[in-house]
Amino acid sequence: MTDRYAVFGHPVAHSKSPDIHAAFGRQEGIAVDYRAIDAGPGDFLAALEAFAADGGVGANITLPHKEAAFAVCTTRTARATRAGSVNTLLRKGDRWHGDTTDGAGLVRDLTDRHGMDLRGRRVLLLGAGGSARSVAPSLLDAGIRELVVVNRTPERADQLIDAMGEPGRALSRYWDDLHDIGDFELIINATSAGRDREATFKLPLSLVNSMTTAVDLNYGDASVAFLAWARSASCRNVVDGLGMLVEQAAESFQQWHAVRPQTGVVYARLREHGTALAGED
Repeated sequence: MTDRYAVFGHPVAHSKSPDIHAAFGRQEGIAVDYRAIDAGPGDFLAALEAFAADGGVGANITLPHKEAAFAVCTTRTARATRAGSVNTLLRKGDRWHGDTTDGAGLVRDLTDRHGMDLRGRRVLLLGAGGSARSVAPSLLDAGIRELVVVNRTPERADQLIDAMGEPGRALSRYWDDLHDIGDFELIINATSAGRDREATFKLPLSLVNSMTTAVDLNYGDASVAFLAWARSASCRNVVDGLGMLVEQAAESFQQWHAVRPQTGVVYARLREHGTALAGED
């Protein structure tokens, strides 16, 4: 039986992950059977079980299944446990092992591709769902000075901060507090608001200083609204989630195939041809 890999999401037809992993496979001389599987929230567990029975040994997980994937794992990496979110599954015997590679992918994209030094930065994280949880631990581990999480449902932000275990360095605030929480060197949008084509972001200009970089974890159409605000606010740099997508995929590929592919050429090809597509995170 051929080893099979997949990305699970809903919707997922837009996903560039099959293209990315096929490109990595060609680069490394590895035959890769990787497909996109659309499963609604009520069908995810059954779809994952069927995938495993059909030779599935590795999977990426995108919206809205990252927390459900966390729950199905028997073992997890420390960073996945801390995040309470999983985006990478590896079959071990008859059980799933889970990891989250989003945060490592984001940090690698910002530091290696965009030349940012994250140490000592004050960071605002918008959102507290699976995407936010998956990047928060890696941001703290990268040496940022302070992480402020703001979410429209305050309880979710509080839960994320509690999970980080960094009192005084990671804290939650209310959405209405955005006007009086100061400015940030890094603002990250981890919400799904931009997936609504009519969405607009109206955030206080007081959040921005002369060094601010704005990052959307989405890419393509889904990142347009937030990055339009960032440009109008004169942020020094604006970055979408395409680089993170490629880097987190490379992290997953390495876990499955024991080799880390080169990402530069794949990123450049997607940047040239793929950014008009809807984002995933």
